[in-house]
Amino acid sequence: MKILVLSLLLCLAASVRSDCPNGVSQTTTSGIFHTRGTQFCSGELIFEDNFENFDLATWQHENTLSGGGNWEFQYYNNNRTNSYVENGYLHIRPTYLSDDVGEDFLYSGTLDVNGGLPVDTCSNAAFYGCSRTGTATNVLNPIKSARIRTSESFSFKYGSVVVRAKMPSGDWLWPAIWLLPRYNAYGVWPQSGEIDLVESRGNKNLVNSAGVNVGSQQVSSTLHWGPNYFFDEWSKSHYEKNNAAGYDADFHVYKLVWSPDSIIFYIDNEEIGTVAPPSGGFWELGLSDSGETNPWKAGSKMAPFDQEFYLIINLAVGGTNFFSDEYVNNGGKPWSNTSPAAATDFWKGRSQWESTWNLGTDDSHLIVDYVQVYAI
Repeated sequence: MKILVLSLLLCLAASVRSDCPNGVSQTTTSGIFHTRGTQFCSGELIFEDNFENFDLATWQHENTLSGGGNWEFQYYNNNRTNSYVENGYLHIRPTYLSDDVGEDFLYSGTLDVNGGLPVDTCSNAAFYGCSRTGTATNVLNPIKSARIRTSESFSFKYGSVVVRAKMPSGDWLWPAIWLLPRYNAYGVWPQSGEIDLVESRGNKNLVNSAGVNVGSQQVSSTLHWGPNYFFDEWSKSHYEKNNAAGYDADFHVYKLVWSPDSIIFYIDNEEIGTVAPPSGGFWELGLSDSGETNPWKAGSKMAPFDQEFYLIINLAVGGTNFFSDEYVNNGGKPWSNTSPAAATDFWKGRSQWESTWNLGTDDSHLIVDYVQVYAI
Protein backbone atom coordinates (compact mmCIF):
# COMPACT_ATOMS: atom_id res chain seq x y z
CA MET A 1 0.00 0.00 0.00
CA LYS A 2 2.86 2.41 0.87
CA ILE A 3 4.47 1.74 -2.53
CA LEU A 4 1.14 2.44 -4.31
CA VAL A 5 0.62 5.71 -2.42
CA LEU A 6 4.22 6.80 -3.10
CA SER A 7 3.82 6.04 -6.81
CA LEU A 8 0.61 8.07 -6.93
CA LEU A 9 2.29 11.03 -5.23
CA LEU A 10 5.19 10.87 -7.67
CA CYS A 11 2.75 10.87 -10.61
CA LEU A 12 0.93 13.88 -9.20
CA ALA A 13 4.21 15.69 -8.61
CA ALA A 14 5.29 14.96 -12.16
CA SER A 15 2.06 16.49 -13.50
CA VAL A 16 2.68 19.89 -11.87
CA ARG A 17 3.58 22.48 -14.52
CA SER A 18 7.02 24.04 -14.20
CA ASP A 19 7.18 25.71 -17.62
CA CYS A 20 4.76 28.60 -17.11
CA PRO A 21 6.34 32.07 -17.46
CA ASN A 22 3.23 33.71 -15.94
CA GLY A 23 2.58 31.02 -13.37
CA VAL A 24 0.26 28.05 -13.16
CA SER A 25 -3.38 28.76 -13.91
CA GLN A 26 -6.28 28.43 -11.47
CA THR A 27 -8.51 27.23 -14.30
CA THR A 28 -10.01 23.74 -14.25
CA THR A 29 -11.79 21.95 -17.10
CA SER A 30 -13.66 18.80 -18.00
CA GLY A 31 -14.95 17.29 -21.23
CA ILE A 32 -13.46 15.69 -24.32
CA PHE A 33 -10.76 18.33 -24.86
CA HIS A 34 -8.89 18.00 -21.57
CA THR A 35 -8.44 15.29 -18.96
CA ARG A 36 -9.91 16.38 -15.65
CA GLY A 37 -7.09 17.67 -13.46
CA THR A 38 -4.99 18.97 -16.36
CA GLN A 39 -2.89 21.96 -15.33
CA PHE A 40 -2.57 25.01 -17.57
CA CYS A 41 -0.31 28.00 -17.73
CA SER A 42 -1.91 31.35 -17.03
CA GLY A 43 -2.88 32.89 -20.39
CA GLU A 44 -2.93 29.55 -22.21
CA LEU A 45 -5.59 29.10 -24.90
CA ILE A 46 -7.61 26.07 -23.76
CA PHE A 47 -10.62 26.19 -26.11
CA GLU A 48 -11.09 27.69 -29.55
CA ASP A 49 -13.53 27.41 -32.43
CA ASN A 50 -13.02 29.51 -35.55
CA PHE A 51 -15.93 27.76 -37.27
CA GLU A 52 -14.01 26.49 -40.26
CA ASN A 53 -16.49 23.62 -39.97
CA PHE A 54 -19.45 22.82 -37.74
CA ASP A 55 -18.09 20.36 -35.19
CA LEU A 56 -21.13 18.66 -33.67
CA ALA A 57 -18.91 16.81 -31.22
CA THR A 58 -18.08 20.22 -29.76
CA TRP A 59 -21.52 21.82 -30.02
CA GLN A 60 -24.60 19.87 -28.98
CA HIS A 61 -28.00 21.12 -30.15
CA GLU A 62 -30.91 21.68 -27.82
CA ASN A 63 -34.12 20.09 -29.08
CA THR A 64 -37.09 21.56 -27.23
CA LEU A 65 -40.26 23.63 -27.34
CA SER A 66 -39.89 24.79 -23.72
CA GLY A 67 -39.24 28.46 -24.47
CA GLY A 68 -36.46 28.90 -21.95
CA GLY A 69 -38.82 29.41 -19.03
CA ASN A 70 -40.00 32.67 -20.62
CA TRP A 71 -42.61 31.14 -22.96
CA GLU A 72 -40.45 32.25 -25.89
CA PHE A 73 -41.90 31.64 -29.34
CA GLN A 74 -39.12 29.55 -30.90
CA TYR A 75 -38.62 25.81 -31.35
CA TYR A 76 -34.96 24.84 -30.96
CA ASN A 77 -33.86 22.05 -33.28
CA ASN A 78 -30.84 20.50 -34.99
CA ASN A 79 -31.23 21.53 -38.61
CA ARG A 80 -28.78 23.16 -41.02
CA THR A 81 -31.54 25.53 -42.06
CA ASN A 82 -31.27 27.18 -38.64
CA SER A 83 -27.66 26.57 -37.63
CA TYR A 84 -24.75 26.24 -40.02
CA VAL A 85 -21.19 27.33 -40.75
CA GLU A 86 -20.32 29.29 -43.88
CA ASN A 87 -17.05 31.00 -44.85
CA GLY A 88 -15.66 30.68 -41.33
CA TYR A 89 -18.73 32.02 -39.52
CA LEU A 90 -21.39 30.35 -37.42
CA HIS A 91 -24.91 31.42 -38.38
CA ILE A 92 -28.04 30.95 -36.26
CA ARG A 93 -31.10 32.09 -38.16
CA PRO A 94 -34.87 32.08 -37.56
CA THR A 95 -37.33 30.44 -39.96
CA TYR A 96 -41.05 29.70 -39.93
CA LEU A 97 -42.33 26.33 -38.73
CA SER A 98 -45.25 26.76 -41.14
CA ASP A 99 -42.79 26.55 -44.05
CA ASP A 100 -42.30 22.90 -43.06
CA VAL A 101 -45.72 21.79 -41.85
CA GLY A 102 -48.21 24.33 -43.20
CA GLU A 103 -50.21 27.06 -41.48
CA ASP A 104 -53.08 24.83 -40.33
CA PHE A 105 -50.72 22.54 -38.41
CA LEU A 106 -49.82 25.40 -36.06
CA TYR A 107 -53.42 25.50 -34.82
CA SER A 108 -54.23 21.80 -34.62
CA GLY A 109 -51.14 19.61 -35.09
CA THR A 110 -49.09 17.78 -32.47
CA LEU A 111 -45.35 18.32 -32.51
CA ASP A 112 -43.32 15.66 -30.67
CA VAL A 113 -39.62 16.49 -30.64
CA ASN A 114 -38.37 13.15 -29.32
CA GLY A 115 -36.16 11.72 -32.03
CA GLY A 116 -35.03 8.19 -32.63
CA LEU A 117 -31.38 8.83 -31.71
CA PRO A 118 -30.06 10.01 -28.32
CA VAL A 119 -28.65 13.19 -29.89
CA ASP A 120 -32.07 14.03 -31.32
CA THR A 121 -34.18 13.38 -28.25
CA CYS A 122 -35.91 16.18 -26.34
CA SER A 123 -33.38 18.13 -24.29
CA ASN A 124 -35.78 19.96 -21.97
CA ALA A 125 -39.20 18.65 -20.98
CA ALA A 126 -40.10 21.65 -18.78
CA PHE A 127 -42.99 23.86 -19.90
CA TYR A 128 -44.33 21.20 -22.27
CA GLY A 129 -40.99 21.19 -24.05
CA CYS A 130 -41.14 17.70 -25.56
CA SER A 131 -44.64 17.59 -27.03
CA ARG A 132 -47.30 20.18 -27.75
CA THR A 133 -50.58 20.32 -29.64
CA GLY A 134 -51.53 23.59 -31.29
CA THR A 135 -54.85 25.29 -30.65
CA ALA A 136 -56.49 28.50 -31.78
CA THR A 137 -55.51 30.05 -28.44
CA ASN A 138 -51.99 28.64 -28.26
CA VAL A 139 -50.35 27.94 -31.59
CA LEU A 140 -47.31 25.69 -31.79
CA ASN A 141 -44.05 27.60 -31.51
CA PRO A 142 -44.18 29.41 -34.87
CA ILE A 143 -40.44 30.10 -35.21
CA LYS A 144 -37.64 27.57 -35.67
CA SER A 145 -34.18 28.47 -34.38
CA ALA A 146 -31.15 26.91 -32.69
CA ARG A 147 -29.44 26.80 -29.31
CA ILE A 148 -26.07 25.06 -29.16
CA ARG A 149 -23.95 24.24 -26.11
CA THR A 150 -20.71 22.58 -24.97
CA SER A 151 -22.25 20.83 -21.97
CA GLU A 152 -20.90 17.39 -22.95
CA SER A 153 -17.65 18.48 -24.59
CA PHE A 154 -16.18 21.37 -22.59
CA SER A 155 -16.82 23.10 -19.29
CA PHE A 156 -14.46 25.14 -17.15
CA LYS A 157 -14.06 27.07 -13.90
CA TYR A 158 -12.27 30.43 -13.99
CA GLY A 159 -10.94 31.75 -17.25
CA SER A 160 -11.33 34.42 -19.90
CA VAL A 161 -13.98 34.04 -22.63
CA VAL A 162 -13.57 36.06 -25.85
CA VAL A 163 -16.24 36.01 -28.58
CA ARG A 164 -16.38 38.06 -31.77
CA ALA A 165 -19.95 38.28 -33.01
CA LYS A 166 -22.50 40.34 -34.92
CA MET A 167 -25.96 40.71 -33.42
CA PRO A 168 -29.07 40.14 -35.56
CA SER A 169 -31.52 42.79 -36.73
CA GLY A 170 -35.26 42.21 -36.59
CA ASP A 171 -38.07 43.02 -34.20
CA TRP A 172 -38.38 40.66 -31.21
CA LEU A 173 -35.18 38.69 -31.96
CA TRP A 174 -33.24 37.86 -28.78
CA PRO A 175 -29.64 36.67 -29.30
CA ALA A 176 -27.56 35.43 -26.38
CA ILE A 177 -24.06 34.09 -25.73
CA TRP A 178 -23.86 32.83 -22.17
CA LEU A 179 -22.88 30.11 -19.67
CA LEU A 180 -24.68 27.70 -17.36
CA PRO A 181 -23.29 25.37 -14.65
CA ARG A 182 -22.26 21.88 -15.74
CA TYR A 183 -23.65 20.53 -12.48
CA ASN A 184 -26.18 22.36 -10.32
CA ALA A 185 -23.97 22.09 -7.25
CA TYR A 186 -26.06 24.56 -5.24
CA GLY A 187 -29.51 23.67 -6.56
CA VAL A 188 -31.77 24.63 -9.43
CA TRP A 189 -31.75 28.02 -11.18
CA PRO A 190 -30.78 30.59 -10.05
CA GLN A 191 -29.13 28.93 -7.03
CA SER A 192 -26.28 27.60 -9.16
CA GLY A 193 -25.92 30.79 -11.21
CA GLU A 194 -25.97 31.97 -14.80
CA ILE A 195 -23.39 34.10 -16.64
CA ASP A 196 -24.70 36.14 -19.60
CA LEU A 197 -21.75 37.35 -21.65
CA VAL A 198 -23.95 39.25 -24.10
CA GLU A 199 -27.65 39.65 -24.85
CA SER A 200 -29.42 42.03 -27.21
CA ARG A 201 -32.78 42.83 -28.79
CA GLY A 202 -33.09 42.97 -32.56
CA ASN A 203 -35.54 45.89 -32.74
CA LYS A 204 -33.88 48.93 -34.30
CA ASN A 205 -36.19 51.49 -32.71
CA LEU A 206 -37.18 50.02 -29.36
CA VAL A 207 -36.97 52.58 -26.53
CA ASN A 208 -37.69 52.54 -22.81
CA SER A 209 -39.67 55.13 -20.84
CA ALA A 210 -36.58 57.36 -20.66
CA GLY A 211 -36.22 57.34 -24.43
CA VAL A 212 -33.10 55.16 -24.36
CA ASN A 213 -32.72 52.66 -27.20
CA VAL A 214 -32.92 49.18 -25.66
CA GLY A 215 -32.97 47.44 -29.04
CA SER A 216 -30.10 46.76 -31.42
CA GLN A 217 -28.19 49.80 -30.15
CA GLN A 218 -27.81 48.18 -26.73
CA VAL A 219 -26.14 45.03 -25.43
CA SER A 220 -25.99 43.82 -21.85
CA SER A 221 -23.98 41.49 -19.62
CA THR A 222 -25.53 39.95 -16.50
CA LEU A 223 -25.08 37.49 -13.67
CA HIS A 224 -28.13 35.66 -12.33
CA TRP A 225 -27.95 34.38 -8.74
CA GLY A 226 -30.30 33.87 -5.83
CA PRO A 227 -31.76 31.34 -3.37
CA ASN A 228 -34.87 30.77 -5.50
CA TYR A 229 -36.75 32.00 -8.58
CA PHE A 230 -38.33 34.88 -6.65
CA PHE A 231 -34.97 36.20 -5.42
CA ASP A 232 -32.94 36.45 -8.62
CA GLU A 233 -30.56 39.32 -7.84
CA TRP A 234 -29.56 39.99 -11.46
CA SER A 235 -30.10 43.76 -11.14
CA LYS A 236 -27.10 43.97 -8.79
CA SER A 237 -24.84 42.52 -11.48
CA HIS A 238 -26.26 43.87 -14.75
CA TYR A 239 -24.40 46.15 -17.17
CA GLU A 240 -25.46 47.82 -20.40
CA LYS A 241 -23.61 49.54 -23.22
CA ASN A 242 -25.16 51.56 -26.06
CA ASN A 243 -23.76 52.19 -29.52
CA ALA A 244 -25.64 54.51 -31.86
CA ALA A 245 -24.46 52.57 -34.91
CA GLY A 246 -26.11 49.41 -33.57
CA TYR A 247 -24.49 46.13 -32.59
CA ASP A 248 -26.23 44.59 -35.61
CA ALA A 249 -24.20 46.79 -37.99
CA ASP A 250 -20.81 45.15 -37.44
CA PHE A 251 -18.86 42.64 -35.39
CA HIS A 252 -17.80 43.41 -31.83
CA VAL A 253 -15.64 41.55 -29.32
CA TYR A 254 -17.36 40.45 -26.10
CA LYS A 255 -15.18 39.30 -23.24
CA LEU A 256 -15.39 38.23 -19.62
CA VAL A 257 -12.60 37.56 -17.16
CA TRP A 258 -13.69 35.19 -14.39
CA SER A 259 -11.40 34.68 -11.40
CA PRO A 260 -11.71 33.49 -7.78
CA ASP A 261 -12.22 37.15 -6.82
CA SER A 262 -14.38 38.75 -9.53
CA ILE A 263 -16.11 38.61 -12.89
CA ILE A 264 -15.34 41.49 -15.27
CA PHE A 265 -17.22 42.19 -18.53
CA TYR A 266 -15.75 43.96 -21.57
CA ILE A 267 -16.93 45.11 -24.99
CA ASP A 268 -14.21 45.86 -27.55
CA ASN A 269 -11.71 45.81 -24.67
CA GLU A 270 -13.62 48.47 -22.74
CA GLU A 271 -14.67 47.39 -19.26
CA ILE A 272 -18.42 47.80 -18.77
CA GLY A 273 -18.86 46.19 -15.36
CA THR A 274 -17.21 44.31 -12.52
CA VAL A 275 -18.73 42.07 -9.86
CA ALA A 276 -16.38 41.55 -6.90
CA PRO A 277 -18.29 40.14 -3.91
CA PRO A 278 -17.12 40.93 -0.36
CA SER A 279 -15.74 38.28 1.99
CA GLY A 280 -19.30 37.14 2.73
CA GLY A 281 -19.78 36.36 -0.95
CA PHE A 282 -22.84 36.96 -3.07
CA TRP A 283 -25.02 36.42 0.00
CA GLU A 284 -23.50 39.47 1.65
CA LEU A 285 -23.59 41.35 -1.66
CA GLY A 286 -27.35 41.31 -1.91
CA LEU A 287 -29.27 38.79 0.18
CA SER A 288 -28.21 38.88 3.84
CA ASP A 289 -31.42 40.74 4.79
CA SER A 290 -33.73 38.70 2.57
CA GLY A 291 -34.93 36.24 5.23
CA GLU A 292 -34.07 33.38 2.85
CA THR A 293 -31.66 30.49 3.44
CA ASN A 294 -28.13 30.86 2.08
CA PRO A 295 -27.51 28.02 -0.43
CA TRP A 296 -23.79 28.85 -0.80
CA LYS A 297 -22.47 28.25 2.74
CA ALA A 298 -20.27 25.38 1.55
CA GLY A 299 -18.76 27.41 -1.29
CA SER A 300 -16.17 30.13 -1.67
CA LYS A 301 -16.99 33.83 -1.75
CA MET A 302 -17.57 33.47 -5.51
CA ALA A 303 -20.26 30.81 -5.02
CA PRO A 304 -22.28 29.98 -7.04
CA PHE A 305 -19.64 31.07 -9.56
CA ASP A 306 -16.98 28.70 -8.21
CA GLN A 307 -18.05 25.67 -10.26
CA GLU A 308 -17.51 24.64 -13.87
CA PHE A 309 -19.77 26.26 -16.48
CA TYR A 310 -20.33 25.47 -20.18
CA LEU A 311 -20.91 27.73 -23.21
CA ILE A 312 -24.23 28.40 -24.96
CA ILE A 313 -25.06 30.30 -28.17
CA ASN A 314 -28.68 30.79 -29.16
CA LEU A 315 -31.22 32.97 -30.91
CA ALA A 316 -34.55 33.25 -29.10
CA VAL A 317 -37.70 35.08 -30.21
CA GLY A 318 -40.14 37.11 -28.13
CA GLY A 319 -41.54 35.56 -24.98
CA THR A 320 -43.29 37.10 -22.00
CA ASN A 321 -40.35 38.54 -20.10
CA PHE A 322 -37.43 40.11 -21.98
CA PHE A 323 -39.49 42.54 -24.10
CA SER A 324 -41.32 44.73 -21.60
CA ASP A 325 -44.80 45.97 -22.43
CA GLU A 326 -43.56 49.38 -21.28
CA TYR A 327 -41.15 49.66 -24.21
CA VAL A 328 -42.19 51.73 -27.24
CA ASN A 329 -41.62 50.15 -30.65
CA ASN A 330 -42.28 51.32 -34.20
CA GLY A 331 -45.48 49.62 -35.27
CA GLY A 332 -46.32 48.62 -31.70
CA LYS A 333 -46.03 45.19 -30.14
CA PRO A 334 -48.42 42.45 -31.35
CA TRP A 335 -48.72 40.68 -28.00
CA SER A 336 -48.93 41.50 -24.31
CA ASN A 337 -46.75 39.71 -21.78
CA THR A 338 -49.85 38.96 -19.72
CA SER A 339 -51.84 37.52 -22.63
CA PRO A 340 -52.79 33.83 -22.35
CA ALA A 341 -52.39 33.68 -26.13
CA ALA A 342 -49.06 35.51 -26.51
CA ALA A 343 -47.58 33.20 -29.16
CA THR A 344 -50.79 33.28 -31.20
CA ASP A 345 -50.94 37.08 -30.97
CA PHE A 346 -47.31 37.31 -32.06
CA TRP A 347 -47.87 35.05 -35.05
CA LYS A 348 -51.09 36.69 -36.17
CA GLY A 349 -49.41 40.08 -35.86
CA ARG A 350 -46.46 39.21 -38.08
CA SER A 351 -47.32 42.06 -40.45
CA GLN A 352 -45.72 44.26 -37.77
CA TRP A 353 -42.36 42.46 -37.58
CA GLU A 354 -41.94 40.26 -40.67
CA SER A 355 -40.43 42.94 -42.91
CA THR A 356 -37.88 43.90 -40.23
CA TRP A 357 -36.30 40.45 -40.40
CA ASN A 358 -35.22 40.77 -44.07
CA LEU A 359 -35.44 37.00 -44.33
CA GLY A 360 -33.71 36.78 -47.71
CA THR A 361 -30.54 38.25 -46.20
CA ASP A 362 -28.20 37.59 -43.26
CA ASP A 363 -29.65 40.52 -41.31
CA SER A 364 -31.71 38.36 -38.95
CA HIS A 365 -28.81 35.97 -38.23
CA LEU A 366 -26.72 35.83 -35.09
CA ILE A 367 -23.25 35.48 -36.64
CA VAL A 368 -20.21 34.35 -34.63
CA ASP A 369 -16.65 34.65 -35.93
CA TYR A 370 -14.83 32.84 -33.12
CA VAL A 371 -15.04 31.65 -29.53
CA GLN A 372 -11.93 31.46 -27.35
CA VAL A 373 -11.33 30.52 -23.73
CA TYR A 374 -8.05 31.28 -21.97
CA ALA A 375 -6.79 30.00 -18.65
CA ILE A 376 -6.16 32.63 -15.98
